[in-house]
Parts: sequence; structure tokens; C-alpha cells
Amino acid sequence: MFRLINQVILFWFCCCIHSTYAQDNAPTLFEADYTIHAKGAKIAKMKRRFTRFDDGVYQYHSETRTAGLISLFRKDHIIEISKWRLEADKIVPIDYFYAHSGGKKNRTVNISFDWKKGRITNSIDGSSWKMPTVPKVMDKLLFQLSIMYDLKAGKKPLHYMVADGGKTKNYNFEMIGEEIINTPLGKLETIKLVRFKPNSLRKSTLWCAKKLEFLPIKVEKIGKDGKIIVALINSLKGISY
Repeated sequence: MFRLINQVILFWFCCCIHSTYAQDNAPTLFEADYTIHAKGAKIAKMKRRFTRFDDGVYQYHSETRTAGLISLFRKDHIIEISKWRLEADKIVPIDYFYAHSGGKKNRTVNISFDWKKGRITNSIDGSSWKMPTVPKVMDKLLFQLSIMYDLKAGKKPLHYMVADGGKTKNYNFEMIGEEIINTPLGKLETIKLVRFKPNSLRKSTLWCAKKLEFLPIKVEKIGKDGKIIVALINSLKGISY
């Protein structure tokens, strides 16, 4: 189950060396809390913080901990951090960090983007290897912000290239319509996006709220075994609603 939770978190909330955004589409800083459920029971809490440092570096920080009855038996703690710069209206990734502790096996991942040398360094649990940078490459957390900006700019289809495990993977999303979602923030009009793998039960669905700058307020992940994990927003600061 926690492998599926981990997939939800990695999937959720682009960095592209060639993508540009106008100044009026600059990032809005925010802080959001989510609850994660499985079979109707709360199993985890997640907090996301999007901040900017004085030197112009942006940071997207995600932290998840087990909650509810399951927390009596497991103490999973997952942290993700993505850092990037906005240079001449271009979003440029700097590095990505991931750590999972408290589970059956601890895991740590670092991905560094060296644009001058044209290489990406991947480090997983102490082992490192390098791969060349490619146009439109991003990390697994930051591409989720790009979804917000692309929807705000009216762009489609949504296609992203993500550096993951020493490989570059394609993340393709299909816009399948609009839907009103009930949340602790009230009823929100959303754009519904789906990513799925052919001939597989695996599917990821995002609901991005129109009046919240297309922030994903709900995510549903179906694993290869058919198990379903749902994350839903609980509170929000920074973006008016």
C-alpha cells in the first residue's frame, strides 16, 4: 500500500530549459495541506510549501506522514524538495531531493542538473551515475507546477519529460473534461486530467481547480493491482479562494 502512496506523492505536484512564462504568469507562493485515503480510511497527511529565497531560488517542499489507525503500526515519513530558478522567463531546475524513512527500507534520492556541463547526476542510496541533459527535462515534483502554468496559459496537450532513475520518461496527460469536486474548501470547478498506461490497470487522475490557478486539489492513483489511493486538499494559504 505504501508503495502506491509513494507513487501518488511522486506523481503529484516542468521544468523545461526551453519553456517560457510571461511575468504575469509568475508563480504564486502557497502552502497546502492534504489528506490521503485508502478504502475510505485516512492513512496519511501531506503538506506542500512553495517558497522563494532572497537569491531568487524557488523551492517546492512536500512532506508526508502516516496518520489514522495505520500510524500505530507504521511511521512512514516522505520528504521531497525541488529547487529551481526563473531566468529570463525560463524555469530552470537546479536539484531534486527525495527521502523515505520509517518503512520497510529507507531510500534517498538526489538529482542535480548542471546546465553548463550538460549533464544530470543521479544518486540513489549512495550510488551515482550521470546522463546528458535534454530539452524539456524536469524533475518529478516540479513538473506538477508546470501543469498549473500550462493550464493557466491555455496550453494543451500536456506532455512532460521527467528525469527519473537515470532515464528520461514521458508523462502524457489527456484532458477529459470538467467536474465539480466537493472539498473542505467548498465546491470547486476543476479540469480533469488522466494519465494511463495501455494494457494496464495503472491510472492517475488529477482534478485542477480553475479559481485556484489550476492547483491539483484531488489526485486518484490506481496501482497495477487495482488498489486505489486518493489525496484531497484540506486547507490552503497564499492562493485566494
